[in-house]
Amino acid sequence: MLQIKNLNKSYGAIKAADNCNFTIKPNKITGLIGPNGAGKSTVFNIISGFEKEDSGTIIFNGKDISKFTPEGIANSGISRVFQKSRLFNNLTVYENLEIAIEEENTKFLKSFFSSNKLNTKQEKRIKEVLELLKIYEVKDLQCKELSYGQKRLVELCRAILKPHKLMILDEPVAGVHPSIRNTIMEVLKLLKGSGETILLIEHDMFFTLNICDEIIVMDDGKVIAKGSPEQIKNNKKVLEAYLGE
Repeated sequence: MLQIKNLNKSYGAIKAADNCNFTIKPNKITGLIGPNGAGKSTVFNIISGFEKEDSGTIIFNGKDISKFTPEGIANSGISRVFQKSRLFNNLTVYENLEIAIEEENTKFLKSFFSSNKLNTKQEKRIKEVLELLKIYEVKDLQCKELSYGQKRLVELCRAILKPHKLMILDEPVAGVHPSIRNTIMEVLKLLKGSGETILLIEHDMFFTLNICDEIIVMDDGKVIAKGSPEQIKNNKKVLEAYLGE
């Protein structure tokens, strides 16, 4: 579904991506892990178009998206949850989700400020996702009134609702209450069971090892290991990258 080929990105003398190669398989949850500074977020930003590679290619569903804008990449079928909140804090939870369910973000600007309303199917879908993430009761609150964990759940709702073929999540459970972490874990497993493809960065190793089908490990901009959670737990290179020799 997603192929990263010979990806390179430098910031001066620092190589954030150094001939990086990996493939994301459909209908799987894949974790991208590594110590701080390994290059994970840079790769995510390049995949979603917020940074441009120095060289290399990104193939998504058989199409080269390397030169696409962030909007073009999102509209081609990649939905993202960012590490830092990107909600519209002065809008309600429901209004934030109305934005997401439109096929193209620009359509929202035409519909939100006009008399156009969501159709019954869209309204039903928003209700289903709010209930799935256990936040239906806060749908009419402005996002600025929510706790940090609730905001993460809303952002995950938004990523689910955005029409997509691949969902990429940047630290979806960082800093959240254990009960919310468990909710997110349950929901991601359900999504995979329904055919979703998910790529995530996460520093919570318990979460990552218990949810991922495959794990890709980066260090100093390079991919140093790939495999199942069990294989990664016992990989000498991975242990050295995290703990030192």
